[in-house]
Amino acid sequence: MKHWPDTRILDLFGIDLPVIQAPMAGATTPEMVIAVSEAGGLGSLPSAQYSVEQLRAALDEIRAATKRPINVNFFTHVAPQPDPVRLMAWRARLAPYYVEAGLDPSTPAPAGARAPFDRLFCEVVEAYRPEVVSFHFGLPDPELMKRVGATGAKIISSATTVAEARWLSERGVDAVIAMGFEAGGHRGSFLTEDMATQVGTMALVPQIVDAVDVPVIAAGGIADGRGIAAAFALGAAGVQIGTSYLFTPEARIPPVHRAALERAGDDSTALTNVFTGRPARGVLNRIMREVGPLSDLAPAFPTAGGTLAPLRAKAESFGSDDFTNLWSGQAARLAQPLPSRKLTVALANDALARIKRLTNC
Repeated sequence: MKHWPDTRILDLFGIDLPVIQAPMAGATTPEMVIAVSEAGGLGSLPSAQYSVEQLRAALDEIRAATKRPINVNFFTHVAPQPDPVRLMAWRARLAPYYVEAGLDPSTPAPAGARAPFDRLFCEVVEAYRPEVVSFHFGLPDPELMKRVGATGAKIISSATTVAEARWLSERGVDAVIAMGFEAGGHRGSFLTEDMATQVGTMALVPQIVDAVDVPVIAAGGIADGRGIAAAFALGAAGVQIGTSYLFTPEARIPPVHRAALERAGDDSTALTNVFTGRPARGVLNRIMREVGPLSDLAPAFPTAGGTLAPLRAKAESFGSDDFTNLWSGQAARLAQPLPSRKLTVALANDALARIKRLTNC
């Protein structure tokens, strides 16, 4: 489509609509990826929810259903060293909740399971050759980057500050995702841990556009055509949307999460590290209010979540979201409850109509 004010992302990825479905670990399904890509956008599969074998199976399913471009996303965090003292302090902090739930606080908890990009995941990329590979929390080491690039994949990553965007650009990414403070899920931060100075989308996007030569993808607080049109006005060449896709039937989230999204307002979310050990935005619930939202006791990512898992399972069995990570951005109220394919087209059509009205004024 040539009606978009900037077609660099369309040309770069070989897609028809500059709408990228955010890769949301735990919520995104192959069905969602297929639907978005078939609609002309870019469906994104998060590897963080899979083992290597599971990722291969998911990609087999996707490739059997669509030949359109897809994005595969990976985390690039450094696996933390064991810290038994901190883990003991965390377990002690959560022990009263175990007792309240009738659980044994001394029961071994499952380990957090979010594997970083490594040689084995790189071999999956080399075998399946997705058109786009995205990274969160920076980039992998240069040798792995070189191998990904050799497949022909376009490489993108998230930046939450101008400094992070420049860092990514200097290391050869093909586009930068400007992730505003409003975005749901894990912050893509990797040069800073200061959440107090994170930047909103409207301020971040144009400053990153001015700072780098590659196309910029706006993310955070974008849930309808108004947000997409605004992103293009700020200089973005595409948008990444997450929370709106959580309302689709293709999203795999528990009923308590869906209910929380449906009642969420503009001030219902906060950044928290209590679920995984790394700041992420979600709908406020009991554990966030009483232990966080940000806690110095939370073990390093991704180990914090294992201790919460038994509490979450028990609470959800009674229909409670007290211990569930309810990831959401600040614009959940603007989301349209449509299937993923229809949502992608509706977002693009709404944005184009608004851009046309603005340019004809």
